[in-house]
Amino acid sequence: MTDTRGTAARFADTISGQSGAQRVLLVWDAPNMDMGLGSILGGRPTAAHRPRFDALGRWLLQRTADISAQAAVAAYDRSVGDDNADDSAIDDDDARDGDSDVDDISTTSDTAVQIEPEATVFTNIVPGSADVVRPWVDALRNVGYAVFAKPKLSEDSDVDSDMLDHIELRRHTVGLAGLIVASADGQAFRDPLIEIAAEGVPVTVIGFREHVSWALSTDGLEFVDLEEIPGVFREPLPRIGLDSLPDDGAWLTPFRPLRALLR
Repeated sequence: MTDTRGTAARFADTISGQSGAQRVLLVWDAPNMDMGLGSILGGRPTAAHRPRFDALGRWLLQRTADISAQAAVAAYDRSVGDDNADDSAIDDDDARDGDSDVDDISTTSDTAVQIEPEATVFTNIVPGSADVVRPWVDALRNVGYAVFAKPKLSEDSDVDSDMLDHIELRRHTVGLAGLIVASADGQAFRDPLIEIAAEGVPVTVIGFREHVSWALSTDGLEFVDLEEIPGVFREPLPRIGLDSLPDDGAWLTPFRPLRALLR
């Protein structure tokens, strides 16, 4: 039987920032990423071009393992440096006392670093669309993602501020071992991400290279094109842009019919 009460309690601790482990935090801006994907495809994605969040989750787990290993090495190096400094002081005392026996000095140190991955998808729910969106939300939760859902009551009902609040809570409670933001919205995220990166936290922006010139040109931010993550898309995206034209040219389809101007 699934311990739903215990799971809910652990999740409450996580969301409130009360859990003990540092986080490699992934936040996914669903409205923005959907818009970017739609502009590449020229319409709604088919099953072959919908992101596979299980593949993204495996990538996050590997990224967390890499960051954990790097943190453990750094902690070990610091402990060795501290022990060497202590040994030097003791050796000086022993030399003065004529006693060179330092076998009772411990040079061991616990270098284990507790770092956990955490992923949340932030999305808007248009009134009346709950039945359509519910299977997608349930699938995300089943994979291991938290979902923050907010009703789309007006044009201003976006999730940018909620994402930033979520990042700040982790930053000032358990701490960030790494931050990954999936969004092309440089206006909302560029300055906060630069500030966090300046603190020594590895910061990665996931998106589509066609839409994130701000991340590509900003020192301290790593950019990963979503299509470069293994298995995220079942088929290659039909990406023909002005910066990647074939020698014999290419047709760029309209995003909407002309008749849309009459609506």
